[in-house]
Amino acid sequence: MSRNRRVIMSIIAATAVALSTGTLAAAGVIPAAWHPPAGDPVPAAAADPATPDGTTPDGAPAPATSPAAGQRAAGPTGATAAPTPAAPALHAPNSVAYLRATYGVSEAEALRRLALQQSASAVAARLAARMPDEYAGIWLDQQAGGLLRVGATRPDRVTAALAGVAGATQVRAVPAARSLRSLQATARTLAADLTGHAGVQVAVDTPGNQVVVTAAPGADETALRAALARVGGAARLERRSLPATELKSCDPLDCLQAPVRGGIRLDVPRDDGTVGGCTTGYTLRSRKTGELFVLTAGHCVVAGRHTRIDDTWHQYLTVKKPVVFEHPDASLRALLGENYQNDDLRDYAIMPFPDAATAAFWTGPVVPTRTGWARNPLGLINTWCPGGGCGGRPIAVTGFTPVTNVVPGAVVCATGSAFTPAAGEPIVDSGAGVGYLPGTRCGTVLAISPGGLVTVKICARAGDSGGPLFTEADGRAIGILKYGDAGLPSCSNPDEKNHYVPVESILSRVNSRTDLQFELLVTETVPRPDPR
Repeated sequence: MSRNRRVIMSIIAATAVALSTGTLAAAGVIPAAWHPPAGDPVPAAAADPATPDGTTPDGAPAPATSPAAGQRAAGPTGATAAPTPAAPALHAPNSVAYLRATYGVSEAEALRRLALQQSASAVAARLAARMPDEYAGIWLDQQAGGLLRVGATRPDRVTAALAGVAGATQVRAVPAARSLRSLQATARTLAADLTGHAGVQVAVDTPGNQVVVTAAPGADETALRAALARVGGAARLERRSLPATELKSCDPLDCLQAPVRGGIRLDVPRDDGTVGGCTTGYTLRSRKTGELFVLTAGHCVVAGRHTRIDDTWHQYLTVKKPVVFEHPDASLRALLGENYQNDDLRDYAIMPFPDAATAAFWTGPVVPTRTGWARNPLGLINTWCPGGGCGGRPIAVTGFTPVTNVVPGAVVCATGSAFTPAAGEPIVDSGAGVGYLPGTRCGTVLAISPGGLVTVKICARAGDSGGPLFTEADGRAIGILKYGDAGLPSCSNPDEKNHYVPVESILSRVNSRTDLQFELLVTETVPRPDPR
């Protein structure tokens, strides 16, 4: 890494800290003692020896000091709060590449936008608490210079709060007719009115200051019009220009070598002799038993052609290495896997390793490689990119982001293993289409449904289901892929939308149904690239 880039990254990291904890606190927007909300157990990052210029051996800025030992904060239902981790260096090559390619910005500008993104949830939480009837939401406007915009029915109050504050030039208050609280109430009303109508989605459009109801061809026109009429101008109807949504599952590409990481292939034999599958999402651990589980999409195994106890494999057509399977206890199996098409948040499968030998193979010791190393090999996401050349090292999973902190316009990344092989390749076709490459793609958050389903503008194909959605710079999990728009293998549709079930919702749901006390497995050290 060049000296200039080191300096740039250090400045940007300092700007992010100042924006989120210092300068905005002086204006009363963010509390002076604010720390990022701990949505789940996150151990403090291990200290790296810093070089005299303040960088770690790989050239990234040295991590900030973590909170005092034992400090804890309240987390969401189904999760255990833990000390806030040290702020990681902004190393996000996939996200930077996305911003540079999409908006034509420099690397320094892309890093600035990512730093600003990290401060957005703190600003949002404070304004929502202090101005609930005036605050209309927050979003990153990537089109207009990468500014953080705050909607408000009284924008003068937000502007006054930011007056004279360093960094305020990156935040703009804009007028809005409806508060965010009002829009969320309207979205819940519409979602209830339209329950059971196929091909209909409801979400809050924060920049548009409206609720948007998206309907696929064939949706009940009379019911749609009646529901929208009852909420007046607070909602609008949008028609899909594409065919009905499709599940992004089936038969993913062959997995990579151990250890198990988010974003790699799971092949699943079906009752009829065909082979389908999904992408690994995250690794979970039972706090009660210490047992490890792999999280993926429920429709991968809980479906019409999966009546037996499903098992999964790596490279089914070649080495055929077993990975995880459905729990053999029928009563527990029903609690650890659901597939409800009319309930977007109940589509998950939590699968254990079938025996000690298989678990030992996939969770065994790790030796340094060209992609990195870690004490906990499972809490990682593969982040190799289509065509290669945009990052390479695995991302350490440091925790999850509560869905209330997911900001429209934020840059997020998703990893999947969908693939259609060429003639003669020993890989099961996922139906992705020739030319679609597995790996990591980045895009932006578009909207959040009333229940919490996260809609993003990222290309994905059949075989990517269950794969992880995350923020690259801080390693925070967001969700797993459920379904999305059909599209071309070239990813040439600029308006393609895909939908992710939040990790937070899955943990809350399963922990309310079992006493296994699941938590997201996180890494204890951040993988570093091989200096060679």
